Amino acid sequence: MKKLTKKIVMLVAALAMVIPLALSNGAGVGTASNVQAATTSKKTKTITDQAGNKVTVPTKVKRVAFVGSIWPVPSVFAVFFNSADKIVSMQKPSMVAAKSSLLSQLYPGILKASTKSNDGVTINTEELKKTKPDVVFYGAEDAKLGQKLKNAGFAAVGISVSKWNSNSIQTQNHWISLLSKIFPKNNKAKVVKDYSNQVYNRVQKKVKKIKPADKQSIFFLRQYSSSAITTGGVDSFGNYWAKAIGAKNVVNTPNSNNSTVVSMEQIYKWNPDKILITNFNTAQPKTLYNNSVGNFDWSKVKAVKDKQVYKMPMGMYRSYTPGVDTPLTLLWLAKTVYPDQFKDVNMTKETKTYYKKVFNVNLSTKQANKIFNPKSTWQN
Repeated sequence: MKKLTKKIVMLVAALAMVIPLALSNGAGVGTASNVQAATTSKKTKTITDQAGNKVTVPTKVKRVAFVGSIWPVPSVFAVFFNSADKIVSMQKPSMVAAKSSLLSQLYPGILKASTKSNDGVTINTEELKKTKPDVVFYGAEDAKLGQKLKNAGFAAVGISVSKWNSNSIQTQNHWISLLSKIFPKNNKAKVVKDYSNQVYNRVQKKVKKIKPADKQSIFFLRQYSSSAITTGGVDSFGNYWAKAIGAKNVVNTPNSNNSTVVSMEQIYKWNPDKILITNFNTAQPKTLYNNSVGNFDWSKVKAVKDKQVYKMPMGMYRSYTPGVDTPLTLLWLAKTVYPDQFKDVNMTKETKTYYKKVFNVNLSTKQANKIFNPKSTWQN
């Protein structure tokens, strides 16, 4: 009996030592698992892109790529972060613009980005993989491209160029808003938005006084070659710009967009007061004055007769589209189309103020003036 009692006591003592150890080890495993799960969850987050898709992206994105039709967005990205060093791949047309604008001067890191994966039209996913992007931005309207990128294993984030009815200011603000979901926030979004709204209201205050009979008719020469003339129609950034400055876009063809092909005969019928040449083609005002491209005869058009043909500005990107220079573009257009109403506006001064406030860059007068006297920036 004594022996049995002694064995029981020894067994209880042993259990007293083993059970806490087992529980401790079990709790340790659980804690490690929880820590690992918490750590994993912090490494990624899920956002909704502008295609309406939920996309899981790294919490800390170090490498980004841009493909498809969102050519202006790399410049917006560079300005948003005050650096282009995260950009590892971008579209060839975007690089052409970067090399021909202030973008590469202010953010030289952008010149290191590869363009092998995207010529602006076709996408080579194998080349894209070589750049090892954490996130790939693409045009949200191209669902097939989005699926292709997803199937290739990329975190594909759609950015829309048409969701806001070609309203350049709203489009630009929404681009920056999407970037703010993925990257650490800074005050750039608010500064750009506030300045854009301020300029818009300033312009509206003056143009609303223009009588209907005095509204200028304008034609945007978007692309131009010896074989074709392309403009912006009813659903285009050109139409937005025209309305925003109290003018009339001569193109009123239903369902016409940013790539509407028109004939010279149609332009004769429209007979615009002003012609605005975008940076998507090599033409300059003298090109039209001298009829130096193809067999097109511009001499019969009012804007050409009156020497009212202008090349659009080129700051950080081609100004016809939304971008960080959008408020300056709006002000320049208003002053160009209605010089009397905006004779108090000094574009050089406005530009230097804007670049200092938004980019913290002190532009020289020469640099500021160059924005409004750009060389052609379209290259194949």
